Amino acid sequence: MSLPPRAEVVVVGAGLAGLSAATRLAAAGCDVHVLDAADHPGGRLATERVDGFVVDRGFQVLNTGYPRAADLDLPALELGWFWPGAVLRVDGHAHRLVDPRRRPAGLPATLHAPVGSPLRKAAIAAYSAHAGYTPVDRLLRAREVSAEQRLRTAGVGDAALERLFRPFLAGVLLEDRLETSSRYLDLLWRSFARGAIGLPARGMQAVGEQLAARVGAGRVHLGVRATSVAGDAVTTTAGPVRAEAVVVATDADTAAGLVPGLTATAPRQVTTHLHVLPSSPWPSPLIVLGTPSGRLVNSVVLTDAQPAYSRDGRALVASSSLLPTTAAEVRDEVAALHGVGAADLDHLTSLTVPRAQPAALPPLQLRRPVDLGGGLYVCGDHRDTPSIQGAMASGARAARAVLRALRPTDRGAA
Repeated sequence: MSLPPRAEVVVVGAGLAGLSAATRLAAAGCDVHVLDAADHPGGRLATERVDGFVVDRGFQVLNTGYPRAADLDLPALELGWFWPGAVLRVDGHAHRLVDPRRRPAGLPATLHAPVGSPLRKAAIAAYSAHAGYTPVDRLLRAREVSAEQRLRTAGVGDAALERLFRPFLAGVLLEDRLETSSRYLDLLWRSFARGAIGLPARGMQAVGEQLAARVGAGRVHLGVRATSVAGDAVTTTAGPVRAEAVVVATDADTAAGLVPGLTATAPRQVTTHLHVLPSSPWPSPLIVLGTPSGRLVNSVVLTDAQPAYSRDGRALVASSSLLPTTAAEVRDEVAALHGVGAADLDHLTSLTVPRAQPAALPPLQLRRPVDLGGGLYVCGDHRDTPSIQGAMASGARAARAVLRALRPTDRGAA
């Protein structure tokens, strides 16, 4: 179906924010059309096949602890699960640290993990409990500092900070100075404490494809780029479209280019190297954290959690660095983290993702306005938190704002 000359609502961007807005608008009976310059729905959640392996655009996972994960049909994604925890490499030895609530058999190894004294380990547990079960409004009222200051105040100690929190969080926040807002850290740690981490059988792009299917047949237009927007029209490479409301749901930099005066940037980047091993060296699906002296923040055997990522039973390994690196530069480090020979690693591909996500520095600008006035709306993780949760939550807020304007008497729809 071609892009129509007129629609009630046009959503520019078929990422998770735009699709989350569009699904709600469609469910409320709006004539909504979504356009995107890419050839797939899902935005930064992109997946391709490389030599038979499922390869996501960077190491990405779905966290069911995110509140907006409830919007998805999780069983239909056929998720494979990681264990809640990590492997630490210290002095060449591997140490497992897992959440004993969900993996009780891992308690002895966790108690002996080299992340500090029993008192420091109790502080880690106390912080996890506080972030996981304190009401969100109280977390957001806490004094805001940097993530590092928050962890130091919590008493986790230097060993846990450098061996556990810094590399683990670097892989999520895409920054290793832990300058991120303590409020976002608390929200993020809450999601890990309460949820599970999984990979869809068909790759992370399947999340966007599921949402796109709900918008309706012929209403998601791929390969169409918006060149200008207003509250009543969008100019595209496929022609102009008139509308009663326009939602800009692109990445931060594209949104700033389309909407004068909008300030949004995505300075974080990541490089991910994919290697293949004949088989996994690990007995359980756990992420392996980088060491303080290394280039990598983490490395993980994806197929331990989701066997469908491999067509022939070989192990697919993803290793990430914050700075651009080459596969040759990190090959020995990948091998050391997994305790295998460098010659056993078969390089599959490498991907650098610039502008991977916005920063979340103090003061945390949570729930930034989505209604710009005059029929123009904006959503994306740059309006909330730099995460799948932030993208989907901002899309939901934008949809509610549109419905308040277009359906002012329909309180249920809004």
